[in-house]
Amino acid sequence: MTDAAPEPRPFADLDAFVGIPRVTGLAVSPTGRVVAAVDALDDAGGARTGALWELDPAGGEPRRLTRSAAGESAPTFLPDGTLVFTSARADDEPALWALPAAGEAEQIARYPGGVRTPVAARSTAVLLAGATRPVGADPAEDPDGSATRALRKDRKVDAILHTGMPIRHWDHELGDLSPRLLLVSPGGEPVDLAPDATFELTEASYDLAADGTLASVTWTERCPRGRTRTGVALIEVPGAHRRVLFPSEGDYAGPRLSPDGSVLAVARQVDGTFEVPMTVTLCLIGTGTGAGPAVEVDLADLHPTEWCWTPGGESLLVAGDWHGRGAVVVVDAASGQVVRRLAADAAYGALTPAPGGDAVYALRSSPSSPPTVARLELDRSDQEPGLLPFPGASPELPGVVEEVTARAPDGAEVRSWLCRPAGGDRAPVMLWVHGGPFSSWNAWSWRWNPWVAVARGWAVLLPDPALSTGYGPAWFARAWPHRAAAVWQDLEAVLDAALARPDLDGDRVACLGGSFGGYMTNWIAGHTDRFKAIVTHAGLWALDQQHATTDAAEWKTGLFGTVEEHPEWYADNSPHRFVDRIRTPMLVVHGNRDYRVPVSEALRLWWDLVSRHGGPPDALPHRFLQFAGEHHWVLGPANSRIWYETVLGFCEQHVLGRPPG
Repeated sequence: MTDAAPEPRPFADLDAFVGIPRVTGLAVSPTGRVVAAVDALDDAGGARTGALWELDPAGGEPRRLTRSAAGESAPTFLPDGTLVFTSARADDEPALWALPAAGEAEQIARYPGGVRTPVAARSTAVLLAGATRPVGADPAEDPDGSATRALRKDRKVDAILHTGMPIRHWDHELGDLSPRLLLVSPGGEPVDLAPDATFELTEASYDLAADGTLASVTWTERCPRGRTRTGVALIEVPGAHRRVLFPSEGDYAGPRLSPDGSVLAVARQVDGTFEVPMTVTLCLIGTGTGAGPAVEVDLADLHPTEWCWTPGGESLLVAGDWHGRGAVVVVDAASGQVVRRLAADAAYGALTPAPGGDAVYALRSSPSSPPTVARLELDRSDQEPGLLPFPGASPELPGVVEEVTARAPDGAEVRSWLCRPAGGDRAPVMLWVHGGPFSSWNAWSWRWNPWVAVARGWAVLLPDPALSTGYGPAWFARAWPHRAAAVWQDLEAVLDAALARPDLDGDRVACLGGSFGGYMTNWIAGHTDRFKAIVTHAGLWALDQQHATTDAAEWKTGLFGTVEEHPEWYADNSPHRFVDRIRTPMLVVHGNRDYRVPVSEALRLWWDLVSRHGGPPDALPHRFLQFAGEHHWVLGPANSRIWYETVLGFCEQHVLGRPPG
């Protein structure tokens, strides 16, 4: 008789880590059924596919509802309790499928090129869904673009004739497909609600009133000099009469209609100027033609990330970043005032009200807990959420998490999370700088997961420096406009505070960052030699180059201007100007299909490093990990494993003195 094989440790064993199931979506039926979308590794280990699981609010075992090889995602419910989702189980393109409470799933709508993200009305069987039509397709002769799409595919045409900006978004091209907004009734043909739209629905978000007679959707128009403006289109159903609302300043995002369609909850973002910081304000706007001015919701330090209406429309529920954690508050719809804080212990998303209006379900996560379905009662303040069991329960952490705070030179208190091994010798330290910069280390991350490093003996410090969200407008102003030295002062202050602890080893420290964090690590490399290794992932290197080549060129050039307009700012803040000071081994990581921070940043950084190395080529201390098929994020399971192995191996070599991997 042989001993049973030991259970794999999910953070020390990367194969086990990438195989942990992940909750990605949530829906609640009119009768209170709770369904979650859960992604799991496929049999080959090369991709993740989704399945829908029913969770028991009373704490019983979850039940799997779908099992196709193609996977399922984006669940929502019709008023009769029918579960609707997207799946490519019948062909290569996602379609809408319906699963009744009893019986088999059937396809209810399809559109050439696929459909995405269905949104259901609460009291009638209609949905909104996104789709695309090839640019150049004649709406009269080829209304859904199927003939044009087939012709381009057969002839292998991938040319795009651009007529303006933008031309890219994060990881995909724009300009070859025209986004659509479809009204779907089960059993009927999808109806295009904006057949004349070309560019306007690009990256749109949308919502539907309870009775299905009014839709709201973000509407983006091109302006002179490569600029755009985004408002909200209110579309009457049927008839598709459209009225577009634009803010007097800034752009709208995330339109959510009250159940009766009379009020629109929407965020107004003003990007700011070189002198004035960005602002994000949640507004309540009447949808009638004679409605009064918008009501601004005072959320104090809460940075809104998501909002939804209660079933009766008397309240708005708002989730967002707050003081290194997250919070959910209740806003009175009549006054726009916050009346209660439901929780302030973690980050919450996918807000989904319970049908009775007495509770809300959400995905809850924190640096110590992956996304888990939680229930919050609407009549309780600062409560402990009820957590529902789900497939692949949260794995046991290989260490502990605690807060570390410090005073910055300007007197501000900077906070951070410290994830560290429990007990043992003095741990080597990784300082991780988050991206954004408008972000916070308040939630779980599968891509940058500190517990993988903790399982190998590292302590990981996760600070929220100036420009982080959840600390109020003044926190932006402390380092506006993106002054690297001011951010570094915060990072160094909290790092010094952490290294004063007896359980951390201040002589063995690495610095890592991605996106804005990668920009900061590039800048830090030219300003200090206190680190033994630096990892820069998708980092900006030459700001005058990146600001004009990013997919967000409109925002970057509008905020920072040109080198001629702000020569001192560019001289102080562009990392490439300090390359001759770099003494620390650097690992450069980048995806070829990254359009937010184009791979040209990594290519130029790599040349600047290699061309300055005067020793034997095989003695070059720097490395470049390039992903030909990835973009701003490394999402493929196998590539994710390689990312962790390479990043940890590089730090172990240069910080811990281990042989190179």
